[in-house]
Amino acid sequence: MPADLAVIGLGPYGLPLAQAAVTAGIPTIGYATGPEAGSLSPAELRRMRSTGFRPCTDPAQLGRVRTAVICAPTPRGADGELDLGQVEAAARTLAGQLRPHTTVILESPVLPGTTEGFLRPILEQGSGLRAGRDFHLAYSPSRADPGSRDQAPAPKVIGGLTPACTESAAAFYGRLTDKVVRARGLREAEAVRLLETNFRHVNIALANEMAVVCHELGVDLWDVIRCAETRPYGFQAFRPGPGVGGHGVPQDLTGHASRGLRMVELAQQVNERMPHYVVQRAAALLNEHGKSARGARVLLLGVTYKADLADQQGTPAHEIAVRLMELGASVSYHDPHIPAWHVLDRPVPRADSLYEAAAAADLTLLLQPHRTYDLQGLSVKAQLLLDTRGVTPTGAAHRL
Repeated sequence: MPADLAVIGLGPYGLPLAQAAVTAGIPTIGYATGPEAGSLSPAELRRMRSTGFRPCTDPAQLGRVRTAVICAPTPRGADGELDLGQVEAAARTLAGQLRPHTTVILESPVLPGTTEGFLRPILEQGSGLRAGRDFHLAYSPSRADPGSRDQAPAPKVIGGLTPACTESAAAFYGRLTDKVVRARGLREAEAVRLLETNFRHVNIALANEMAVVCHELGVDLWDVIRCAETRPYGFQAFRPGPGVGGHGVPQDLTGHASRGLRMVELAQQVNERMPHYVVQRAAALLNEHGKSARGARVLLLGVTYKADLADQQGTPAHEIAVRLMELGASVSYHDPHIPAWHVLDRPVPRADSLYEAAAAADLTLLLQPHRTYDLQGLSVKAQLLLDTRGVTPTGAAHRL
């Protein structure tokens, strides 16, 4: 069966799109662009294959589809900017196969101006075709929520190079979702992702600062949030944690606009301090119970960036482990999704029996509350438990 859609990049943005497409009955090929952060279980892959999905390694297959969506990851580079290397590689591969009348859509997180100023020239030079005349070009911010149980597809925002480009992309996404929102153009659609990502980081930073202040004041922040979220307007609950991981990189636009987003810059500073704060709290708890961090046995539970996922992109667990080791602690971990874990190029011992390990550890740090964890049982078994997510029963553990 010939494919209608090519998803280029099978990481955290591409896989959800491919799954949605095959569920909607769209024959789809998936083309990997590099080391993929996402993964499919053998059962999921068999199910997708049975409904029209084919992993593809032959670039020539990209020239036989009606729609090509670039979902390559754009991690933060050493200079703090988004690394467009995988987007560029995907674009060059596609450009060599691009045919007239194809609709090309970028879903990767990028800054405003990237689709037209960066992607368009690569596609045009490599194909000899002109965007807006020979092929359609659009941007749509990915709204994938990895691990979410909510199967309802989110509305899709579309911005095209021309009105015809917008309508072509809208016609495609209309097969996947009941609601398509048309932006004025490419830059507006790109800025939607920027706003959504920064909104998340800024509000998590506020929750993190509240956690620090409330602890100093002897206030139960988790109870404060529980009460505040009953307000039916003007409030959305965000919760503190040991740090902010994931693939959505906040951007303050410094160097890209006449003035940066100062609030985003401050939010980054707050969130980046949280692993250090967690280790401070851990050391203080040990001290309160007559133990030193040096030589203490510390068990880390859940070392992924998000609960119930195997993805470790940006996980704060790494920095927390490093800082604990620097204090002289003996660190081990348990995570049902991570069979082996390395920190500072050294393997971290993995606990085979969760409850035995918690009972033996001087301190257990809950970083991600995976669904398989019995939190009530864990709180009974652990000698000392620091819950960084506020999910254990009230009074059963020390909370962040």
